[in-house]
Amino acid sequence: MKSIKVFAPATVANLSCGYDVLGLAVHAPGDEVIMHLNNSGQVTLDVLEGDEGRLPRNPEKNTVSAVVISYLRHLGVTQGVSIELYKLMPFGSGLGSSSASAVAGLVAINELMGQPLTREELLPFAMEGERLACGNAHADNVAPALLGGLVLVRSYHPLDVVRLPVPQGLSCALVYPHVEIPTREARQILKTHIPLRDAVTQWGNVAGLVAGFCTSDLGLISRSMQDVVIEPMRAMLIPCFDELRQLALEQQALGFGISGSGPSVFALCSSLAVAHKVTAALEAKLSEAGIGSTAYVSEINLQGPVVKNVQPVLAKA
Repeated sequence: MKSIKVFAPATVANLSCGYDVLGLAVHAPGDEVIMHLNNSGQVTLDVLEGDEGRLPRNPEKNTVSAVVISYLRHLGVTQGVSIELYKLMPFGSGLGSSSASAVAGLVAINELMGQPLTREELLPFAMEGERLACGNAHADNVAPALLGGLVLVRSYHPLDVVRLPVPQGLSCALVYPHVEIPTREARQILKTHIPLRDAVTQWGNVAGLVAGFCTSDLGLISRSMQDVVIEPMRAMLIPCFDELRQLALEQQALGFGISGSGPSVFALCSSLAVAHKVTAALEAKLSEAGIGSTAYVSEINLQGPVVKNVQPVLAKA
């Protein structure tokens, strides 16, 4: 096999109270990579579309090619690789754009090399891609994008990632307001010290949310989706945030929060039908405020990356 196509999905990180430790994958949007092996001995980024000219073309500095270079160095292999990256999701949206690119690239090269590493073993390479993109090697986007489903990062040192069960029918309503919040800036506004009372509240909510997922207790999930640490700071950056939350809950969403660093917002819902109602209400509110938006509705994506074989079109001699 010399050529391959991989689609990696968008993700919702944090899930309200689980900053940097909880995330889930959705079915759309996502990024696509087409990769070809060749005899050049170099990793090249030959096609980059959908980025509006904003991403670096240097293979050492672009997330998708940088993680491939790191992966090949780890294997001790000199292999020519030609990469095409198609950005199919918005930048600075809080939907894990950089993680989708890194994951698609890693899964593609691992498949082409005969799968010497497991998906779990690819995770540290994907996290370094996040460090390159936003300055922090967090796993709450790359882990669900790579493994699929709902993921808990129990520990970073040592890395310990756990896939959690997903209640039947659990769905995600996502709305991306057409404003941009760079991840680096969204992280910089966060508090460096947290009152013990708030920390205790947050610990209880994270534990309750995980317990709700494990027992399919939708009421417990709903009660636990409260963030007293991160959301109060980041909500100020998102237009109409309080009104959007109220609307989502009025439409029977289980809970509402910021997807990653925003500005996208999400609601967990008991069914796709409820999720569609929620997105319609949120889009209408943003339109009233003169803000364009894009909505996505998805059940939780348990599969993760999608791999397809393709015929080579850019392979070099």
